[in-house]
Amino acid sequence: MDKFIWGILAGTKGATNRARIIDELKNRPYNVNQLAEKLELDYKTVKHHIRVLERNNMVTSTGKKYGALYFLSDKMEQNYDSFQEIWEEFRKSNEACAIYDHAS
Repeated sequence: MDKFIWGILAGTKGATNRARIIDELKNRPYNVNQLAEKLELDYKTVKHHIRVLERNNMVTSTGKKYGALYFLSDKMEQNYDSFQEIWEEFRKSNEACAIYDHAS
């Protein structure tokens, strides 16, 4: 599962937004509009990332269309600690790269 999480998060441009969505869904279920407001992101951006996470079985939903609530999948719940470790390592490596790039 760790390689999978690395691929979905670290290997993609939208890693930060996906990680923020996962963090929020760990606390409670949200619909897309609520997530957009909470994370101060565009509705369409959140919808896109939710679709990616759902396709990869990281989130699941109940309900339909606008009112659908999203939750972390059981698989993601079980691997949440791994997600946190990977995300922390990814952020640190990105910060180090940004500092290096800025200094060059």
